Amino acid sequence: MSRFPQRLLALVLMGGLACSGMASAAWPIGADGQPIPSLAPMLKRTTPAVVNISTRTQIQEAEHPLMRDPFFRHFFDIPNQPRRREGSSLGSGVIVDARRGYVLTNNHVIDKAAEIMVTLSDGRKLNAKLVGADPESDIAVVKVDSKDLAELAVADSDKLEVGDFVVAIGNPFGLGQTVTSGIISALGRSGLGIEGYEDFIQTDASINPGNSGGALVNLKGELIGINTAILAPSGGNVGIGFAIPANMAVRIMNTLVAHGEVRRGLLGVSVQDVSHELAQAFGLKETQGAVVTGVQPGSPADQAGLEAGDIVLAINDRKVRSSMDVRNAIGLLQVGEAVRIEVLHKGEAETREAKIAAPRLEVAEGQKLSPKLAGTLLRNAEDGGGESGVLVEKIHTASAAFQAGLRPGDIIVMANRRPVKDVADLEKVARGGGQLLLNIERDGGGFFLLLR
Repeated sequence: MSRFPQRLLALVLMGGLACSGMASAAWPIGADGQPIPSLAPMLKRTTPAVVNISTRTQIQEAEHPLMRDPFFRHFFDIPNQPRRREGSSLGSGVIVDARRGYVLTNNHVIDKAAEIMVTLSDGRKLNAKLVGADPESDIAVVKVDSKDLAELAVADSDKLEVGDFVVAIGNPFGLGQTVTSGIISALGRSGLGIEGYEDFIQTDASINPGNSGGALVNLKGELIGINTAILAPSGGNVGIGFAIPANMAVRIMNTLVAHGEVRRGLLGVSVQDVSHELAQAFGLKETQGAVVTGVQPGSPADQAGLEAGDIVLAINDRKVRSSMDVRNAIGLLQVGEAVRIEVLHKGEAETREAKIAAPRLEVAEGQKLSPKLAGTLLRNAEDGGGESGVLVEKIHTASAAFQAGLRPGDIIVMANRRPVKDVADLEKVARGGGQLLLNIERDGGGFFLLLR
């Protein structure tokens, strides 16, 4: 934060802290008998709810394809166990439910962790268990079992404004709990390519490596965001940091607690931003909203009556500023949830209602379905050969699936003795883990293939 004149700084802090209901009597008294503005009283209440998170991972080292050949291993007396090395990482987290021990953090903080350790501000070290994670939003929830935990109250992040004072709390560079302050410098930042769903709070409060998963709080000590990323061309803080809004983080958390994953659904509409030229073409006064460019036949959007050329103005009463707002809003909804869409249809404002449907997965990388299918590209067979099942469109020759006998052009019609009509069916079966028994059709014949 840039240096303010002392009198102005005092007025700003007094105004902000007065809003929190904190009496000036809580501040230290200066030599002249006047209270000295300080964030210390607020921080004493909030910092116990911000934790350090350390993880230990087991990383399998890359191998030459020959290393996968059992004969080669036997001939040169190479152990069958894959080579692994240990990795570790440091980050931060926020206790938002002390009774149940739930800690909010970033997915990239705990990704692929074999062990998760949470260190409280009082020095206690607790083993944590992963409740669920969502890579698309970069939110994860871990759980600790302990008494006497502190928690942060959560503010309505939709009410934030540019210029609000904020404080970032975390564990930068593994130094231990650290506090920095600044302001909100922008809202609704998206299109950065950092996460799949972006609606970032931008702040100039110093955020550095290790701050990820920590708290961004207002002057009342309420959680308004989860610190996530920095813009750092030089590798350090340059005054531009990003936090996931608390409303988004808590909504994702509730879904992870309930289901262990985020079950995103399908609306079936494609949109684009309203440019100045499009605003003129559609007779709009401002470049707000999102233009519907396509509607999938039979989708919830189609059933709700949306058409190409409609302008989406709001979703569930939240104003739409751009196409990214539509993507974020739909991405936070679960299968079966109702959605209310305000559109400008042929110059008239109308409201459409739809229900989010389960997505129909048509193409997928095998790794996303099961590690046993790593190195494959799978497609619905009806798209590639007119048959029911899953077509193996591509497969890497160094993959375990190829070594087991899977080949391009194979059609998977059953998995673990359950019929597979499409990629979505295969995903449901493969998700269970364990071995994968595939019934394959190839060149008019059929056979079974076991992937261990």
